[in-house]
Amino acid sequence: MLISLYTSRVILEALGVEDFGIYNVVGGFVALFSVVSKSLSGAASRFLNYEMGRGDKKRLNETFSATVTIQLFLAIIILILTETIGLWFLNNKMVIPSERLTAANWCFQLSLVTFCSNLITVPYNAAIIAHERMKAFAYVSIFEGVSKLGISFLIMISPIDRLVFYAILLCLLQFCIRWIYRLYCRKQFEECSFHFVYKKEILKPILGYAGWGIIGSTSGILRTQGINVLINLFFGPTINAARAVANQVLHAVDGFVNNFITAVRPQITQSYAAGNHEYMVNLAMKSAKFSYFLFLLLSMPIIINTDFILSIWLKNAPEHSALFVQLTLVFTLISTLTHPLSIAQAATGKIRDYQLVIGGLQLLNLPISYVCLKMGCIPESVLFVAIAISLIVVFVSMYMLHQLIPFDIVFFIKTVLMKVMTVTILTYFLSVCINHFMPTGILFFIANVVISIIITAIIIATIGCNQKERSVIMCRIEKIKQKFLK
Repeated sequence: MLISLYTSRVILEALGVEDFGIYNVVGGFVALFSVVSKSLSGAASRFLNYEMGRGDKKRLNETFSATVTIQLFLAIIILILTETIGLWFLNNKMVIPSERLTAANWCFQLSLVTFCSNLITVPYNAAIIAHERMKAFAYVSIFEGVSKLGISFLIMISPIDRLVFYAILLCLLQFCIRWIYRLYCRKQFEECSFHFVYKKEILKPILGYAGWGIIGSTSGILRTQGINVLINLFFGPTINAARAVANQVLHAVDGFVNNFITAVRPQITQSYAAGNHEYMVNLAMKSAKFSYFLFLLLSMPIIINTDFILSIWLKNAPEHSALFVQLTLVFTLISTLTHPLSIAQAATGKIRDYQLVIGGLQLLNLPISYVCLKMGCIPESVLFVAIAISLIVVFVSMYMLHQLIPFDIVFFIKTVLMKVMTVTILTYFLSVCINHFMPTGILFFIANVVISIIITAIIIATIGCNQKERSVIMCRIEKIKQKFLK
């Protein structure tokens, strides 16, 4: 997280606000074409986990090979679409200064190459998650973070256009990372030996599952990258840079929560495949609560001290950055509650109604945001819209999961929603009070953050957790202490 935040500062200084905004909006536009790939990625994870739960190794290998075959064909289709529709939109509709259009086209092509490379290796990543080899992700993530820091310094001495050079280096880095994952999987997991598969009984359920997942993927992409394009059309690349700063902060902090969710995903799916529904529901509920607490612990000091952090981190942050950062963190905080519920829903394989309803709600982000901006609202209004819709999605997700499995809505509200709401209100109130009476300065800021984290942790332990959960946490802390004392 620290490397990521410092890297963003160096890159912003090296590229400048305008080029930083251009790279993020162009790369985001390429990501618009990942609607189908994201749904197939979810399908690959679900079916690999399900087959592992059943214990059929032959079927597991066939499922893996089928997902790779699908991704190869999909990469070709997306390549054709982006090189036609994508290029036309980039050069004729997006708000990019004429003198930077050539560099923007280079970024577009390199982002496309990176995207197709990542797409083909999605099944390999799904296999690592299914086997719960989180250590592999940890090592590669450290390598990626350090490499990006190195790239941020290399662009300072670029022999060519800095924006183009930055895109080239990121493309090469992603190629390297994807090959590492591929080689690791082929060496560690016997089912990761690819052979062309064309069996309808395997392909049909995967494509059917992915087909309904496209709605959810579309809503997610339009909510993030589509809004990026919308901001570009109304305000230009400078405001895109402010949104990019908020996303950099989010990605740094959200990595903790994503890793937590990644770790519980296989257990939820495999427990459903094994018929242990009670354990699955219990795990989904606890995952929702603790992923929220984990994100709250990390995000609250940032929300309270946003202006000071940006002044130290970026010196001259783009206009609107502070409110974008705060609202993005609030939106993600709410969204963490629905992630485990959506995983439990996906584990059942019955996702049609869920994707239609939840995806339909999230798709409202784009038209409502467009109307707000058209009426002259501030750029941050797009995040107010997203927060309102995400609150609705939490309750709708609970109801829809209740329709499929024995999910107790009232119990979830009492043990999860009421707990997280109480903890959040108390934490925010105490953090604001501490910040108000604390003098300014870097040392006082560090003290403020430490005190805020300690207070948040105490409130989570005393109010957010029950006696059994506190005992498990204390036992785990004791084991960690013993390791360090040896």
